[in-house]
Amino acid sequence: MSLKPTDIPFTLAGIDHVVFLVNDLEKAMMFYEQVLGCQRGYAYPDLGMEQVWCGPSLIVLWDTTHPGAAAARPAVEGGKNVDHICIATGPFDQDALRTHLANHGVKIEREANHGGARGLGHSFYFLDPFGNKIELKGPPAHPDH
Repeated sequence: MSLKPTDIPFTLAGIDHVVFLVNDLEKAMMFYEQVLGCQRGYAYPDLGMEQVWCGPSLIVLWDTTHPGAAAARPAVEGGKNVDHICIATGPFDQDALRTHLANHGVKIEREANHGGARGLGHSFYFLDPFGNKIELKGPPAHPDH
């Protein structure tokens, strides 16, 4: 089945952020700031999470040793170190997006308003057919910059 772009209730805007699971937040911050030249972004100390700017996008560093990161722990030691990828979109109708995903057999794991590279926006979280977590995130009502 081939979809026409008009059949999809949103437009892609690019990668908003990627979440890396780390077990030493200080070491991770040092690498991303000193080696890659990333600038500090948002901090979520209750979650053990720091964000760094990578151009117009964010890299989120989530410390799996922090009590607030229980949901981010890799399933198996030595397993994945990426929690999810966030894809930024243009404005969308939330009900139309729910229907679109349901029509394709995609179960929404959760919805939330979360901060990202473009500010606070509504997000839908779901899995691709291979178990990779995707966050589809709409634009903010009031962009950060």
